[in-house]
Amino acid sequence: MRLTCFFHFAHFCISLIFEKEYLDKTFSWYQGTKVFPFIPNQEEEEDEEDEDEMEKGISKTTGKADKRRNKEEKKADPDVARYDAIKGLLKTKIHHRLRYILEVVRPPASVVLQIFDILTRVARHSAAACSQLLDCPRLMETVVREFLPIQWTLPMETDELGPSSLHGVPCAAAMKFLRVLASSGRHASARLLNTFDMRSRLSRFVVQEPQDLPLLKGEAERLSTETFRLWAVAAGYGQACDIYRDLYSVLVGILQSFPALITSCKGNPSQATFSMQRAAAVVTLLSHVTQTAGCTAELEAQLHSTPIDTEPQLPPPPVSWADITGLLPLVEGCLRRCLTEVSKPDVWDLLQPLTTTSINYLASYYKAAGRQPSLDTVLCNEEVERLTERMLLPLLRHTAVQSMWDSLRSCSAVANPLSCSSVPESVSSLVTLSCEGGKPPLSLAGQRSPYPFLTAVLNLICNISNIHKGLVSKFSFILEYKGLQNYLLRMSECPTPPVTPSSSWLLRHEYHFQYFVLSLLYKVVTMYPEYSQHASVCHSVSITLLSRLLPGSEHLAHKIISSFIFNPTFMPEGSSGGPQAADLSDRLHITCDAKQGPPSSVAASSISPSRGALLEEAFRDLPTIRTCYLTHFAHMNQALNHSRAVYQEKTCFVQSALLPEAKGPILPSDWSFLPLINLYNKVANAETKGNVVNTLPPDLVNTVTRNLQWIFLLETWRPSSLQSIPTAAKLARLACVFLTGSDLFLEGPVHAYTAALTVFYCQPNFMDSLKLDVPLPGLASFYDFYMDLLEQFEGVSFGDPLFGTFVLLPLQRRFSVQLRQALFGEHVSSLRSLSVPLKEFPIPLTLYTSPAEDNLNLLRLYFRTLVTGALRQTWCPVLYVVAVSHVNSFIFSQERVAEEVDAARKNMLRKTYLLVEEALKSHLLYYKQLSINSAMGFELYDALPPLREKYLKAVMEQQQQAKEAT
Repeated sequence: MRLTCFFHFAHFCISLIFEKEYLDKTFSWYQGTKVFPFIPNQEEEEDEEDEDEMEKGISKTTGKADKRRNKEEKKADPDVARYDAIKGLLKTKIHHRLRYILEVVRPPASVVLQIFDILTRVARHSAAACSQLLDCPRLMETVVREFLPIQWTLPMETDELGPSSLHGVPCAAAMKFLRVLASSGRHASARLLNTFDMRSRLSRFVVQEPQDLPLLKGEAERLSTETFRLWAVAAGYGQACDIYRDLYSVLVGILQSFPALITSCKGNPSQATFSMQRAAAVVTLLSHVTQTAGCTAELEAQLHSTPIDTEPQLPPPPVSWADITGLLPLVEGCLRRCLTEVSKPDVWDLLQPLTTTSINYLASYYKAAGRQPSLDTVLCNEEVERLTERMLLPLLRHTAVQSMWDSLRSCSAVANPLSCSSVPESVSSLVTLSCEGGKPPLSLAGQRSPYPFLTAVLNLICNISNIHKGLVSKFSFILEYKGLQNYLLRMSECPTPPVTPSSSWLLRHEYHFQYFVLSLLYKVVTMYPEYSQHASVCHSVSITLLSRLLPGSEHLAHKIISSFIFNPTFMPEGSSGGPQAADLSDRLHITCDAKQGPPSSVAASSISPSRGALLEEAFRDLPTIRTCYLTHFAHMNQALNHSRAVYQEKTCFVQSALLPEAKGPILPSDWSFLPLINLYNKVANAETKGNVVNTLPPDLVNTVTRNLQWIFLLETWRPSSLQSIPTAAKLARLACVFLTGSDLFLEGPVHAYTAALTVFYCQPNFMDSLKLDVPLPGLASFYDFYMDLLEQFEGVSFGDPLFGTFVLLPLQRRFSVQLRQALFGEHVSSLRSLSVPLKEFPIPLTLYTSPAEDNLNLLRLYFRTLVTGALRQTWCPVLYVVAVSHVNSFIFSQERVAEEVDAARKNMLRKTYLLVEEALKSHLLYYKQLSINSAMGFELYDALPPLREKYLKAVMEQQQQAKEAT
């Protein structure tokens, strides 16, 4: 009794029923067999890398992994469980205890089922957890021997609730546990098939129909379904395909029974749910077998062309393309039968899993067919034409399908992030998918969600269009659906949803849908320019999607970079008068973008190119900009190769059905600045170690120019794509131009684009949002960053106005006084080079002079630099105006202040009155207000106002009286 109560409680805490149901539901979706590990995002803070290790050349990744492992081994079990409950359980050897209970204690059926649910939940945690379970002594042997026997008999006393003991009886929960283990990697799957003899179990439970198995009907259906799912996972690695050849006739018989199954589901919907899940699992298996057969010709060609002395190649799988061609008409016939029920909502809800996976089968078939050397192109084109005319087009024009496009926005996980947020009761150390109580019908995983079906349809359309490009025009009408257009518009505007375990599994499927929409649009616009009116919105969506794609989708990210975002077709502004419109806008001052001319360069005497000329040049350079970004994403190559094998459906090269951990998107939100950031980090890391940087890329100027060109294009024509990046972060990244290479910023194109962006970011709407007192991504301390900028300015600026503008920008009155004190204190020598002309300074001086300065130390620094001549109007006109304004306001202020401050301002006023230099004395005493029309930047009083004159006289008389008194 105690054992039963304990496992009931543990099962309640660890295993959630609704999560299992929804993960099983998505198994038949596009790429649904691939899942994220259930690793909590909240882990303990890791120590910084040991500098000695880095100097010795120890790999950063390996060092972190070893350090984390050693750290966890030293921790107490409760400390580990506090941030990761499953890891804590494994540290307590729970799998060894569960094996003992299953093997020796032999608990009742209810406890056995709960144990398998717990084991399955542990296996979903990570590949490392699966490895520990597989390596647990006698655990796998016990599971296979006791709960997946090939021969068995049900006890005579078995009732509708099932046998009281599951030992010696096949158990669907055990098969599901092994299926989750197999998902952790091809090695784990191979161990299950070969070491633990799961091949014979697969054959045993596939050969007989569920109704013929000596089990309860529901359990037999579940066992058969899980058997096909395990086989599908193995086939997803190109394994167990020899069983397909042995059981081909059995599988064909199962496919032939589907039309009768579809008809029967109308009369008994509750019973049909299990049958439809089994049917979907069968078609998913056949999809993976077909994908494997599609690799055979390629592997055979590699095997025959590889020299003998090279590394051994992958052997071709035991299934060829000829072995699977007979499946197509059977699956297609099943699909046609399903589609006849599309107008009947209740029946359609039951048939959706089978319909979706059947469409995905056709997509996989034609994707693989296009790679076959034996492909008869003419016959294949005729096939896809018939498929299009007789099935796809009538389906897409059906009113029930058209209404699905209208529900995209309401079911979106991106547009409705609360639909996949964590429930309040969830524990941070235990991953949940927030499925308690079930998902609403109108949600991405809900009963009426259009996403799995429409994603499958678009997947098929894109694949057959690759074979027969003439079909593209027939599907162009999809882009005209208002529901789809509204959805895309919303996707380009809404903020990026947070990436959590409860959202990532849904977001991944929605991103697949968006990718296929973009793929279709790319095909349509490329071949039919009249559809270019959709290009701008879809270009914004593609940029947004790139910044949101999750780990495991690196191939999609690469395709978006290669084909979409740098494609001139997706930026119609560049070829339809966009640059000319920018120049006209600047000349007419229609917008405030260019009222201020860009800061000039000390290295160039010619006039800076216009904004339109820069846009035109950047648009023309889009192909080389794309090359630049692809080069800087080369660090993703290993992940890209794994992802490419998955999305190209080359099963023999797939390493795991377990996706990488999703702590966030693949790329950072500021990926547009990545080439510039990479170069800056390379310099900073080298200088931190005391090395001289002599290894910057030879094409440094081109790299930085391409980066700046892309940012300029985005800010001008796709500003929404960079709205999520704080203005301060943008300026900090742009400042890397001055910190990378000594005189890089003086190069003509680099200076021109940096100046144009500087003017852009100095617009009022950007200045209003500029905040330097909040943490910025990638910057530990803005003050330290600014000190580096000041030191670089002192060393290599040559008095360049553009560099000077960046030094002056953080000195606004509302920002930290420490920044101004640093310049007027230890870096006072910089003032001689800050020669930014007032007419070139793009920021209103009121941001520097208002409100009046109240920091006494800074005011003393202002006054000292003015009096000593360190700050002169000819050297630094901007800060001269600022200092004069603040000193004037201070010395004539008559507010009640502390005695020390009052004494200081009176003393400063007396010294000002006694100045020998008449020009400075006049400016400090007779300053009136800022003036953009004055060459000095401010106006002077002709004579002191009466109140000021009276106050000045009183202060001077007070000093005279003090002297006479002494």
